Amino acid sequence: MSTLETYEAIKEWKEQNIHQCLSDTISLNSFHDAVMVNVFEIAVARLGMEKPPCLYCWFIAGSGGRHEQGVISDQDHGIIYQVASNENKEYFLKLGTEISYGLSIVGYPYCKGNIMSSNPLWCKSLDEWKRQLFNWMDEGSWESIRNLQIFFDSRCLHGEVQFVQELKQFIFDYQEKNPYLLKRLMENVLHIKKAISPLGQILVNTTGEHSGSIDLKYSAFIPYVNAIRILSIKEQIAETSTEQRLNKLSAMPNYQKVLETAPANFKRLLEYRLSLVLVKEYEDTHYLHVNDLSREQKKEIKRILKDGENLHSFVINLIKKGVKYGI
Repeated sequence: MSTLETYEAIKEWKEQNIHQCLSDTISLNSFHDAVMVNVFEIAVARLGMEKPPCLYCWFIAGSGGRHEQGVISDQDHGIIYQVASNENKEYFLKLGTEISYGLSIVGYPYCKGNIMSSNPLWCKSLDEWKRQLFNWMDEGSWESIRNLQIFFDSRCLHGEVQFVQELKQFIFDYQEKNPYLLKRLMENVLHIKKAISPLGQILVNTTGEHSGSIDLKYSAFIPYVNAIRILSIKEQIAETSTEQRLNKLSAMPNYQKVLETAPANFKRLLEYRLSLVLVKEYEDTHYLHVNDLSREQKKEIKRILKDGENLHSFVINLIKKGVKYGI
């Protein structure tokens, strides 16, 4: 896309062109990337300086960081800047606030969890980020470990890619010296939303506007995403997308059998979510109505959900036992 000059112009262009990128998740996420980079550039211009005062990295996290956004996606992003100073802190927080505002205008809802560059927790100098990551890992509370996992899914969208790479290596180095971090990561994702009943039936929502639907986010995606993230931290795999992580893990002899169906399963989940192109609200993009599926699709979804539960259980048991796979 050519660079546009207002948030409103980007919104109009986005709405007119997104339909051209619905054939696959890679194309759709490249589209989102281009839109968000344009928002970033306008935000910088609106602050009145020719360029930011020091080197920086603006990163996105969540499904965007993993290249797994659907048609509608909320915001998950942060900033790493090189030089710690009060002036830089003030500038980048203002920039983060402007970015968040611009993204909301363009069509990316504010993050309910406040994982945005406007939040001082997610806008820090490189050294401050290292201290924060250390504190998150050392403290090990549920919230700290959740934040750590969110950050681990981040990728640089504008600026210095090496800043994110350096911080991920910082996580790997800590984990290597403190293996109990894996146990804390495991405990943070111990419980998942059951997708299959003891009798082998697909469990759907039974009340509300999504009655009769599968919660794709929590019943389908989360078991795969969380399990593969933990294995990636264990094996020092810095890639962000679940598919890229799966490709690397699947090449390791001790994971080949358990991950045999996972790459194809995850790709199909992305395709099912991409089929939800007519929904208008972000929350609706997570629900797949069972009655809209053919008999073969129901059979396929049931197998994918069951495989996801088995993979999740495998990783939980692996970490509990402390068995050194893949090394």
